[in-house]
Amino acid sequence: MQRRTVLNLTAAATATAAASMIAPAPAQARRAPAKTFAVGWREFAWSRGTRRLTTRIFYPATGTPGGDPVKDAPLAPGKFPVCEFSHGLGGNPESYGVMSRPLVAAGFIVPSPVFPTTTTGAEGNIGDVYNGNQSKDVTEVLSRTLALNEKGSGDPFENRMRLDNGVGVAGHSLGGMTTHGLLTAWPDSRVTAAIPYACVDMGDPDGTVHAKTLFVHGDLDPICKYPLARQAYAELPSPKAFMTHTGQGHDEFIWNGPTYPQTVATSIDWMRWALYGDEHALDRLAEDASGGGIVLETDLD
Repeated sequence: MQRRTVLNLTAAATATAAASMIAPAPAQARRAPAKTFAVGWREFAWSRGTRRLTTRIFYPATGTPGGDPVKDAPLAPGKFPVCEFSHGLGGNPESYGVMSRPLVAAGFIVPSPVFPTTTTGAEGNIGDVYNGNQSKDVTEVLSRTLALNEKGSGDPFENRMRLDNGVGVAGHSLGGMTTHGLLTAWPDSRVTAAIPYACVDMGDPDGTVHAKTLFVHGDLDPICKYPLARQAYAELPSPKAFMTHTGQGHDEFIWNGPTYPQTVATSIDWMRWALYGDEHALDRLAEDASGGGIVLETDLD
């Protein structure tokens, strides 16, 4: 993958502000849940224009933790932050359950769209990442998701989302590029937390998005070149961090490789800090990202 300017592909215009736009306030301090939740899921047949955006929302549910996600399970008591997850080329929400399900079990609502041209069995149109379609898809999915929380929606998610600290986005490979696009070329100002895994630089920030951003990358990645992720990191303002898995390639660290546990622990605590305002989670980051040749750089000022 190359930066969009290198490929000379034209970016689409900045995404139109959604009707349900939220204006994130400074993070409100709070402890994230200490318990582990069961995982439920619901499916929504959404679209953006002619683009079908089947979305599965995974959420903390009642029941015994540790089993498979249960369709339409009752939502666990409480309010939970929202963190969208974008799959990579040829993937789908289930194939990335190794990353999204631990996040749900820790107390997050995770909408996961099926992108129409880069999912399993699709034609693999990576141009939909470089032209902004997928970043705009995420903006649409976030708007549809947040509408379920609004008073009078009549949905089980009504008034069950914790939005005072904004919303999060994450994704791997093409999904990581989609995530980075929401911070730069196709900004969504509701986003206050982001984790692009194995991404490349999709453009320059314009100052409208203020997100705590954690980059996660293998320094031997043959697909999304490490220097391009470093370039993307350098261009973003703090607070930010970069987690390098030395000696690793494109995806070992998220597919049950030797440092998969550190990736999960660091990702969850990053979102706990950003979206719950949990300073104790911030204090755990160095321990989360220790061992296995991992190097964690932070710029949190």
